Amino acid sequence: MNINMTLIGQTIAFAIFVWFCIKFVWPPISNALHERQRKIADGLDAASRASRDLELAQERADATLRESKEQASQILEQANKRSSQMIEEAREQARAEGERIVASARAEIDQEVQRAKDDLRAQVSHLAISGAERVLEASVDEKAHRKLLDKLAAEL
Repeated sequence: MNINMTLIGQTIAFAIFVWFCIKFVWPPISNALHERQRKIADGLDAASRASRDLELAQERADATLRESKEQASQILEQANKRSSQMIEEAREQARAEGERIVASARAEIDQEVQRAKDDLRAQVSHLAISGAERVLEASVDEKAHRKLLDKLAAEL
């Protein structure tokens, strides 16, 4: 056997094997690699889109939360203002009611004082008549001396 022929045979076999691999084996492997590359790129794109969507959703959630907190604080502020206003109105009503009650009591007291004065005047005039009768030992006519008795009662 000749080494040159062996080398030439092996070279030809190797060339046929390379041609066969390039023609029939390499395209499916290359396609599979390209398909795998494309799937990985699509997956990375989807992951980056999902990450961006998550960031946007988080920003929207934060904005909504801030807005809700602002609305809640405004509602609380309005409720506090309204409660203060209601308390102030109740105070004013209570103050007015107290003043009305005091005025009513004063008017009632004035009426009672006036009645007491009238009763006292009547008693004084009656005592004056009784005293005058005893002093004069005669009957004093109340109707005849009414003017004099009224004047005496007014002085007392």
